Amino acid sequence: MKKKNLLIIFFIIIFNVTFTNTEKKESYIIASFNTLHLGWKGKDYKELAEIISLFDLVGLQEVMSKDGLKKLDSELEKLTNEKWYWHISKYSVGRSKRYREYYAYIWREKKVKFKRSMGFFKEKNDEFIREPYGAIFQIKDLEFGFVLNHFIYGEKKKDRQLEALYLDEVYNYFNKFTKKILIAGDFNLPAYDESFKDMIKNKIFYAIDPTNKTTIGKYGLASSYDNFFIPYDTFDEYSGRNGVYDFTKDKKYDKKYGKEKYKILRETVSDHLPVFIELDI
Repeated sequence: MKKKNLLIIFFIIIFNVTFTNTEKKESYIIASFNTLHLGWKGKDYKELAEIISLFDLVGLQEVMSKDGLKKLDSELEKLTNEKWYWHISKYSVGRSKRYREYYAYIWREKKVKFKRSMGFFKEKNDEFIREPYGAIFQIKDLEFGFVLNHFIYGEKKKDRQLEALYLDEVYNYFNKFTKKILIAGDFNLPAYDESFKDMIKNKIFYAIDPTNKTTIGKYGLASSYDNFFIPYDTFDEYSGRNGVYDFTKDKKYDKKYGKEKYKILRETVSDHLPVFIELDI
């Protein structure tokens, strides 16, 4: 065989190997959303589905019943023509018999796989009004834990800070189940609060800039309470991109609700905005 032909074959083989072994990274959007009494009367599930359909996996707080999740799942599948699945904590949590909440997750089936529940954080001295809950998911080759929190609001800021002081223990507890952990939720505190200092010492940093407001008041956005905490040194898949999805800016709500926009959105959708991060895998 001529030398020229051998060279052509050689380059074809080399380029084939190079291209077949080079995988393009894909982006996946993970969100946390306090849905304000999901399952109670008055919810606009179509509007909720439009918001949640922007993400691939969403951790939900203030879930009041399985029926609410089923309705949300149904609306998501109608809207996207895709299969969605959900998981809810085994039982509801809270110190009052009259008022208790579930944690839940909902995800796009073709992109995300549910592996198993990690259950609730095992308390020593009743540290949380609603003990954090975690589950393990898989996206491609990445397995990670997604831990949800909904801190107490309480009569004083100090009540919230006392729970925040234990967040590093929450991280360490769930880190025993899987190497990579995301912690998210409604902390009822801005992430720069000094009570999160032990998280920072352990190089677990917040993702969402706390100057971004994430709650909806009667007349506009109010406070920065929702966030993600990520161990930047070990969670290489985190792209560094994140945000708050402010659905109140949608002009259709101005036309539909006028001056009552914020009040009605609080009642029919939520009094919180979803926060999100991007993973490149």
